[in-house]
Amino acid sequence: MSTRRRAREIVLQLLYEADINDPRDVDEAMKFIRSRLQGRKALTVFAHKLLIGTLENREAIDQQLSKLATNWTLPRMAVTDRNVLRLGAYEILFGDTPGRVAVNEAIVLAKRYGDKNSPRFVNGVLDRLYKDREQKSR
Repeated sequence: MSTRRRAREIVLQLLYEADINDPRDVDEAMKFIRSRLQGRKALTVFAHKLLIGTLENREAIDQQLSKLATNWTLPRMAVTDRNVLRLGAYEILFGDTPGRVAVNEAIVLAKRYGDKNSPRFVNGVLDRLYKDREQKSR
C-alpha cells in the first residue's frame, strides 16, 4: 500500500468520526495521525493538511458535491461514501494532488471501506467534479 494511501485512510477515519461526533481537537487528531503513521514526518504533514483542509472547506465542498450527486442529498449518503467524496473533492478543488490521482485514490478508499456500489458512485461524482474543474480552468 502506498504510504500516502495509508495517510488518506487515517484521515478518512477522522473525517468519519467528525461527521458523526464532535471532531477531536487538533492536538488529539495530530496524536492519532502521528501514532498511525509511526511518526513519519512528511506523511504526518500530508495527513494533517488533508484533514484540516477538508474540515475547513467542508461547506464549500458539500455545496459542490450536492450539485453533482444527482438524486442524492448528502444526509442520505452512507457516512463512508460522503467522507470519501469530501476527501477526494478537497484534493481536487484545493489540494496539490493531480485530479485523476485524487479520483483514483478515492475509488480505492470506496472499494475498501464502502459497499459494492460505493466505487461506482464515488467515481461518478468525483469524475464530474474533476471534469467541471478542468473545463473552468481552460
